[in-house]
Amino acid sequence: MPHQKLNRRRFILGSSALLAGASLTSLVRPTQAAMKVPEIDSLNIKVIVDSSYDSPRPGTNQWVKIKRTPFISTKDYRKALHNEWGLALALESRIGQEQRKMLLDYGYTPTALMGNMEIMDVKPEQQHAMILSHGHFDHFGGLIAFLQANRTKLPADLTLYVGGEDNFCNRKTASGAPGHFADWGVLDRRELDALNVKIVYCEKPTIVQGHAFTTGIIGRTSFEKVLPNTLVEFSKKNGLGCEMPELNAKADGKFVADEHVHEHGTAFNLRDRGLIIISSCGHAGIVNTVQQAIEASGVTKVHAVLGGFHLFPAPDEYLTATVEALKKFNPDVVIPLHCSGPGFVTAMHTLLKDRLVTSTTGTEFQFGG
Repeated sequence: MPHQKLNRRRFILGSSALLAGASLTSLVRPTQAAMKVPEIDSLNIKVIVDSSYDSPRPGTNQWVKIKRTPFISTKDYRKALHNEWGLALALESRIGQEQRKMLLDYGYTPTALMGNMEIMDVKPEQQHAMILSHGHFDHFGGLIAFLQANRTKLPADLTLYVGGEDNFCNRKTASGAPGHFADWGVLDRRELDALNVKIVYCEKPTIVQGHAFTTGIIGRTSFEKVLPNTLVEFSKKNGLGCEMPELNAKADGKFVADEHVHEHGTAFNLRDRGLIIISSCGHAGIVNTVQQAIEASGVTKVHAVLGGFHLFPAPDEYLTATVEALKKFNPDVVIPLHCSGPGFVTAMHTLLKDRLVTSTTGTEFQFGG
């Protein structure tokens, strides 16, 4: 098929460029003991923003309850869910009577983020903390405007958990890369400071609000490579960007292939069922992300894997290898979102159909009691 050949060519060219620049980053994770992670009793995930919507249908799965918010607001017919390239999730966990509500990523535009939050009844004033997975605009595009509109409703000591300094780097798109614009934006730290948002860097696995944990830097130990996406610059210009002098020196001050060194996953340990691992975009590889969550927590049972897996540019053989590797973790549920791509869903149907659960904007998943 011509489309498959084009994808394979893009993949090979992009991977070659990334391998040539691999010396820019350390892809070996330092050995460290697993930390004690909390056990939660339940987790509710609302998909506030994703790239498509499907009509409501009953959810049947032995491991997760599934609901879908109607496309049109039940309170005002003139308001509807917005779909766009990007991802935003609302997380609500429970330990006994204690609840924690957090937002993970913020979509491409504040219009979609805040409009969908209203329709899905995700209240800003109830959020305890915020997490950012990595520094791509389709994951932080709605963040600053959301904070400007709602800062007084949020906790005075509001914390944003980020993977590391790399999340603030300036990025642009490599010529010919599919699915992106030329300028890929930069998160302005000065705007967060002005809004009195505390930033916590999570290079190492970090407990979040006593309920969740982040994976820390994701080790690159599997066959996976960062599929072609953006170029990154490791310096500041006019106050914008990141300060990573060692990598900037190796890059000779130029834009280089983006390895997303500080991308991190978010995970929960569900009582009696195991890990729920959320990979918002999965540039570091979904297999690597799952392995990192296991090593960070010491919990070997994987209950659910969900999020963006960044496999839309991958050729068929790479997709097959990914599903086969996931199968070895024996997850109960796999839920692809955002940038996972239809090819991954097809591969799952072929190789691991009984674990596949699909999702769109407006879907709500309830794990546990």
